[in-house]
Amino acid sequence: MTRFIKSQPHWALTLFAIVLVSFYWFVWAEDRYVSRATVVLESPQIAQPDVSFSALLTGTSNSADLLLLREYLLSVDMLKQVQNQLDFRAHYSQHGDYFARLNDANVPIETLHEYYQKRVSVEMDEYSGVLDIQVQAYTDKFAHQMVQLLLDAGERHMNNMGQRLAEEQVGFLESQLQRLSDRLSEARANLLEFQNREGLVAPEQTVESINQVVATLEGNLAQLKAQRQALSSYQSNRSSEMQRVQSQIEAMREQIQEQRDRLAQATGESLNRVSSEYKTLELQAQFAQETYSSALSALENTRLEAARKLKQVSVLQSPLMPEYATKPDRLYNSTVFALIAIFLAFILSMLVLIIKEHRD
Repeated sequence: MTRFIKSQPHWALTLFAIVLVSFYWFVWAEDRYVSRATVVLESPQIAQPDVSFSALLTGTSNSADLLLLREYLLSVDMLKQVQNQLDFRAHYSQHGDYFARLNDANVPIETLHEYYQKRVSVEMDEYSGVLDIQVQAYTDKFAHQMVQLLLDAGERHMNNMGQRLAEEQVGFLESQLQRLSDRLSEARANLLEFQNREGLVAPEQTVESINQVVATLEGNLAQLKAQRQALSSYQSNRSSEMQRVQSQIEAMREQIQEQRDRLAQATGESLNRVSSEYKTLELQAQFAQETYSSALSALENTRLEAARKLKQVSVLQSPLMPEYATKPDRLYNSTVFALIAIFLAFILSMLVLIIKEHRD
């Protein structure tokens, strides 16, 4: 035995390491219980208001949301919740062997977080779109409670994160809606005040009516002129008939001029100015109405979007209450270490042989 150790010290060291590591895994290492749960994120899918207001509750899984949930479950914030509710430091510092336990219950948060990530595993299955959560603890009860806490806190976080932006958007739109409502009321009030002041409900219709009157008067004037032309062929300009027709022509011209002056004149309250001001106020009221309607529609859509962003952690496999310890993987760990040690020892043996051959 002594000759073997002297001739093959690396193999002797390898065997000693294998025995020592196997002793640790099979004898010294303390059992750990594993509780696991499989979850998927679901959210209500609500139809757009222009199609239907009915809610179609169909489960959908979003890879981005699952990744966000995974990062949160492995975050320092999640660790702080576990510490506050379950006393993570005390459990992992009072149980376990020297190499597996938390050596000091008062370690900095950075060191504690590194240890936390060794005992908590959150993996996403991209093919099926589910999240697999596993917790290793030294008691079955603690492992089960910790997984349940992760599920509850994760669902609460996803809902809060989705609602926060939606609530900000809704609040902003509500303030804008109130401002647009005030603007609409002001535009309508200005339009009503203008109508009452001018005594006209629809100046454009009044202008159109006057244009029709002017056109009719001009037609009558043309007929009178034709009549005067016919009378002039056999009567003098001083005849009573000619005087009558001429008077009608003058009166008709004055009436036409009066109606035209109502439509447009350099100064005074002409209808074209009144109509222009009315059109401006009407366009302002219409624009305010359309803007208000658009803001109201956006507000309703945002509220529906806020409801759609609610996330529910649907449990495919409820948190398992372990009945026996499954960690550590004693045989697996010992076998892997032995294979690696033998492989390294074999490489070292080859190097030794090569060196000896070159010396010879």
